[in-house]
Amino acid sequence: MKLPFVQIDAFADRPFGGNPAAVIPLEEWLPDAVLQSIALENNLSETAFTVPAEGDADYELRWFTPACEVALCGHATFASGHYLLGDRDAVRFRTRKAGVLTVRRAGDGYAMDLPVTAMSAQPRPEIAAALGVPDAPTWASATDAAEETVIVLLEDETAVRALQPDFRALGRHHVMAVPTAPGTDTDVVSRVFVPSFGIDEDPVTGSAHAALVHFWAARLGRPSFTAFQASARGGRIDCTLDGGRAVLGGRCVTVIEGSFLL
Repeated sequence: MKLPFVQIDAFADRPFGGNPAAVIPLEEWLPDAVLQSIALENNLSETAFTVPAEGDADYELRWFTPACEVALCGHATFASGHYLLGDRDAVRFRTRKAGVLTVRRAGDGYAMDLPVTAMSAQPRPEIAAALGVPDAPTWASATDAAEETVIVLLEDETAVRALQPDFRALGRHHVMAVPTAPGTDTDVVSRVFVPSFGIDEDPVTGSAHAALVHFWAARLGRPSFTAFQASARGGRIDCTLDGGRAVLGGRCVTVIEGSFLL
């Protein structure tokens, strides 16, 4: 079996930036074990699989890390939109837990809307300690539309960049850990760690910004702001809180096109 395969750097304006995602369009769903094996073979943060749909969406969409299927993935949705838009202005994806997600053209890039992940102040000392900042305040999510998210607020960008997490300790908790602080060149800076999903540090994470939009809009006193995820690859995201939706903007670059052989 020969499957179309494309690898796209999402939230990037050049190759080797942002977060690489594989996109594999299918005509019908393969067994879950095969989808998981393909994602493990790709060994990227996420592999996105799509199947044509009717009604409220153009495609069904699922995402797999090397270790598991996830409820919400922003960057691989962004990459899927980049690949599948064609001559349309927007493309809609029906997902299993996060509802219908839309990627649309916006200037020389794209805008994607995700469900907001609401955050509330909750003590999560085990997450802060695993990040090496045991006294930092924490906020946690409560939704089944995305993976459990814990935001850890730090003083400044230098503190975020200096983190050296204990991945073994962090991996004992099935959460996405998101340390964040005010930025220098952007309004907000963050990093994202998800070792329990097979991803020690994710390069650029759309689903984390669905939580950061809710968290920072209130603190900044405005619905729109700029964000930078300070991984080794790095990526900038334009963020807007629009009611119950997080609108994330940026660009994509296709770096590999070919076939996946089964």
